Amino acid sequence: MTRHPKPDPGRRNLLKAAGGVALLSVLPMTLWVGAADGKKLKIGIIGSGHVGSALGEVWAKAGHPVLFSSRNLENDRKLAAEVGANSRAGTPQDAAAFGEVILLAVPYSAYPELITSVGTELKGKVVINASNPFPQRDGQIGEQARTQGAGLFDAQALPGALVVRAFNAIGSARMASAHSDPGKIGLPIAGDDKKALEVTSQLAREIGFEPVVVGGLDMGKYLMPGTPLAGEHSPDELRAIAAKLKPT
Repeated sequence: MTRHPKPDPGRRNLLKAAGGVALLSVLPMTLWVGAADGKKLKIGIIGSGHVGSALGEVWAKAGHPVLFSSRNLENDRKLAAEVGANSRAGTPQDAAAFGEVILLAVPYSAYPELITSVGTELKGKVVINASNPFPQRDGQIGEQARTQGAGLFDAQALPGALVVRAFNAIGSARMASAHSDPGKIGLPIAGDDKKALEVTSQLAREIGFEPVVVGGLDMGKYLMPGTPLAGEHSPDELRAIAAKLKPT
């Protein structure tokens, strides 16, 4: 049965897996045959709500082993069963240890506890942060991330991790369906590490997006709802918008 993704205004409650299963769409496995000739990467998903479940599903269908995690292991197991091949479930600690690449899709208010439990496992790994700080939801830490700039805050909060901000400014429904018209939608990404940007770019292309590097993590503050880069734009449109933005 095909499930139709629902809009996800505000991107709230991303840590909860409840509702994530309902976002799944049935993607034919043949869609992904030959999608990429590169190495298949183990991807640990921390936060299996709308964003984590949508991205985890399409990456699993592309052949990458994926481990879903959140605070609700039972829902993560149901999600993995729905996704099928190449997917499994575990704790955030399991995801951090499992993944060569980590996707963070959790509220910023969850950071202190999360970093305490998995921070050391993230050192040296590509960490794609799809989260956004909302002070009204996340409190003081959300305000701090907004003031400092989300990208710079992420780098400070996750020392040693190869942080890239991506998938922050586009809806989760599109994450699950961009493959239907590959290359049409640009995906702004920001990061300081060349390897991490290359890995993130390849993962984005495999699921239908055309990555557009807008700058380093100091440009990460523009990768969230309500900024000029938010919403759906062609790659050329994103490049034109990004050229007018400054890190300070």
